[in-house]
Amino acid sequence: MTDITIGTVKKAPRRGAVRIWRGAALPLALLGAWAIVPHLLSAPHPLLVPLDEVLAAPFTDTSGREVWESLVQTLLRYGAGFALGAVAGLALGLLVGASGLADRLISPSFNAVRQIALFAWIPLLTAWFGNGEGSKLAFIALSAFFPVALNTHDGLRTIGRGYMEVAAVLKLSWGRRVTKLLLPGALPSIFIGLQIGLITAWLGTVGGEYMIGVGRGLGIFIAEARGQFRMDLVLVGVIFLALIGFAANVAFRRLFEPLIRWQGARP
Repeated sequence: MTDITIGTVKKAPRRGAVRIWRGAALPLALLGAWAIVPHLLSAPHPLLVPLDEVLAAPFTDTSGREVWESLVQTLLRYGAGFALGAVAGLALGLLVGASGLADRLISPSFNAVRQIALFAWIPLLTAWFGNGEGSKLAFIALSAFFPVALNTHDGLRTIGRGYMEVAAVLKLSWGRRVTKLLLPGALPSIFIGLQIGLITAWLGTVGGEYMIGVGRGLGIFIAEARGQFRMDLVLVGVIFLALIGFAANVAFRRLFEPLIRWQGARP
């Protein structure tokens, strides 16, 4: 039994490494083709910038070095907007999911409002908050708010009625019901909502910067590079967008997955 267990433990990391390399095969092949093909052309093409020029632009080009300040501004905006939207979504989802009266009063309006396309909110938000930071933060918060609220509500609705009856019999206070029953029971669904909110907030951050176009940020950096027809800088911005979005998703999963495993391991 011991030998079998040890063999299984040894093989698991190996299988994970194989999956990682399989997933990286296509991106590496595309990067290799990108590095080679532009140098094989007889005349340079403005839309096919060599990979080495794109990678050097943030360090050697005057306009390219602006991407670092834009990145800092975008990350600060992203973190603040996501935090606001996630907290508001958790609060509303908890209220509507735990209270039948609140569900009947709020859910119809919430379900109607969330059908509005995300970017359709930008004209309204700019009319309310202007073209400054207020509009961008409100748009990012709104991007995270809907998936977090919806998944929190759905997670609370999956908790068995028997648990709620036991809580009523034990006369648990509202605070203890939330911390001991509702939040732990809905944690997997809340995790999914936060993860989706993290992705939509990142899209909202860059999209809001690009659409509103005032101040500094990666979205504004890409818009300005497009206006100057600097394809190398556009690609620099896109690469940063992909890397930050991927890193945020991986970091979030590493942070919260142990909580889900703990809950699944409970007797």
